[in-house]
Amino acid sequence: MKIEPVQEWQIATVTSVNVESPRVKLFKLELGSETKFRAGQYFDIRLTAPDGYQAQRSYSVTSSPEDARTIELAIELIPDGEVSSYFHEYVEPGDQIELRGPIGGHFTLSPNFTKPVLLIAGGSGIAPIISMLRHRRSSTRVAPTAVIFSARTESDILFGTELAEMSDEDPNLHLTITLTRSKSESVATSSAPRETRRIDRPMIDSTIDSLGEQPARAYVCGGTDFVETIGNHLLDIGMAYDDVRTERFGP
Repeated sequence: MKIEPVQEWQIATVTSVNVESPRVKLFKLELGSETKFRAGQYFDIRLTAPDGYQAQRSYSVTSSPEDARTIELAIELIPDGEVSSYFHEYVEPGDQIELRGPIGGHFTLSPNFTKPVLLIAGGSGIAPIISMLRHRRSSTRVAPTAVIFSARTESDILFGTELAEMSDEDPNLHLTITLTRSKSESVATSSAPRETRRIDRPMIDSTIDSLGEQPARAYVCGGTDFVETIGNHLLDIGMAYDDVRTERFGP
């Protein structure tokens, strides 16, 4: 197993804060030094109180790796989450944040990989996948790609407009967005039709049909139960264990 070098902590400056959904804010950070990363990697954030108490949390980068001086993080407000609550309630442009990274190598995707790819995200699990798609969008060599994104309600669809634009402009990118709550529970933010169902084997099979062949690699990111369920579906259809890359998150 490859052991990653220990990352040094550095100070980054918040340059913008934007509301992406009722529970997610986007934070752009200017890094203290040029830091190259790969689409799919994450950074650790560390907060230190005046009495020395520290809280730490990891967040996937949502921006494209092309800019090594700036990163964007999508931070979801988690009930009783020390780091996410602090960011949502107090962090504003000009604040300085301690972070280290990039971290992670298994859940990364390069545009040089040109075989068919399947990307599946649940909720804020879209964060590392939007980084992959943004990098893909700016590259000349792209793989046939299918995306399935599951959100709770219409208002919880992160990067929805951008995802739709990517799909509309690229015939090799197939996008499916599904909601897990009924329309009566959802506040619509666009006129685009959505299915109300959880990701299941038939949906995965239909998405793979849109690729025209079985994906050579799949990336799945979301909560633990979500990742385990989807991962089992992919193994059941014959994908190799090493070709199913997963990233899990929790409170």
